[in-house]
Amino acid sequence: MNSETIAAIATAVSNAGISIIRISGKDALPIIDKIYKPKIGSKKLSQVPSHTIHYGFIVDNDVEIDEVMVAVMKGPKSYTKEDVVEIDCHGGIIVTKKILETVLKYGARSAEPGEFTKRAFLNGRLDLSQAEAVSDIINAKNEYALKNSLNQLKGNIYSKIKEVRENMILDIAFIEAALDDPEHISLEDFRDELYEHVKENIFIIKKLLKSSDNGRFLKEGIQTVIVGKPNAGKSSLLNALTGTERAIVTDIAGTTRDTLEESIQIGNISLNVIDTAGIRNTEDVVEKIGVMKARNTAQDADLVIYVVDATLELDENDKEIIEMIADKKAVVLLNKSDLEMIINPEKLKTLTCKEVIPISAKENIGLEALEEWITNEFFQGKLSFNDEVYITNIRQKEALGDSIKSLSMVSKSIEDGMPEDFFSIDLMSAYEALGGIIGEAVDEDLVNTIFREFCMGK
Repeated sequence: MNSETIAAIATAVSNAGISIIRISGKDALPIIDKIYKPKIGSKKLSQVPSHTIHYGFIVDNDVEIDEVMVAVMKGPKSYTKEDVVEIDCHGGIIVTKKILETVLKYGARSAEPGEFTKRAFLNGRLDLSQAEAVSDIINAKNEYALKNSLNQLKGNIYSKIKEVRENMILDIAFIEAALDDPEHISLEDFRDELYEHVKENIFIIKKLLKSSDNGRFLKEGIQTVIVGKPNAGKSSLLNALTGTERAIVTDIAGTTRDTLEESIQIGNISLNVIDTAGIRNTEDVVEKIGVMKARNTAQDADLVIYVVDATLELDENDKEIIEMIADKKAVVLLNKSDLEMIINPEKLKTLTCKEVIPISAKENIGLEALEEWITNEFFQGKLSFNDEVYITNIRQKEALGDSIKSLSMVSKSIEDGMPEDFFSIDLMSAYEALGGIIGEAVDEDLVNTIFREFCMGK
């Protein structure tokens, strides 16, 4: 219940310079009055101005627990729109937990995961897309993902959804008014006007929906599989990308028997990279399992990186790999290009119908060209964060898809000459689907599920 005062540790529970205990609710100030003793004077924190910081001690029955700084933020000008108190204490695990226990002892209860942000949403401080952006900021894997989440937190998604919904509700209101008062309001010429409105709204929503793939890549990273013949340099490439000796590298073909997974950064792009067993015909039972796993993994990847040894002629195994990646988004890395190359890059490009980038995994040559290619291929050469919005959330993507289906039904009803009340029914369905993105017309179970995924103390 929102009437309860909640508290939690808002920083990682580990030894550090400082820890923060956050309190929110109607009793936040009475609780801090009971356990805070100022360094100088005797003024209670409930009497101080909002958005001020105070130096003193946390005590329990006059027993000092720690020397602290306390920030007071009175509602509604706070994160939750309630009275909020934040205690900055020393970062030891024992002292942090002891202060939280003291706060709970004097009237607060432990906050559930994401409950502070949930209250910010329920109290109108954030819409649902902004609340989800808070979690995305915490979990951002790269600078692009962080920038996109910050744009969502600023309300960029809300602004676009609100604009479309306002257009829809005006059309719904006009139709309903005309149906209620046909003698004074005519729908005779409105069909064509509504048809154009629907087309425009579908265009805007499709643009948002189109961004969802880029949004997924930003948030989760690009699922990337490295394939190639044994000893082509796949593991050396993984080591070069990670900057560590993550994979075992030897001159013995078939060293990698199973998949090896690693999340890496190439520039500001996140790749979830899987290094697979070298693909070749083999009688070794264990290696054969690894080769089959490599083929299956490549089929599910967003990106396949095909590593070719530039110093060796292509063979039947290469032909099999080329056929395997024919319909996949893939790039060919011509490895060992610092040595005398037997394979011509242009001929290989013609043969594979894929971009060919000469590299040397051992010497870290060509990786910048790989980053540029990935940016061009997945993000059309750039990622702009001025007014651009990238949908990163499956729930939001599904809602956009539902709204397009409903709007398409409106268009078909107009084309088929259906009665006008059909228009308002489908328009309202689209309106409510979009409302689910920003937190209007969502049930309590969905809200609880969303915030349950947040970290404790946020």
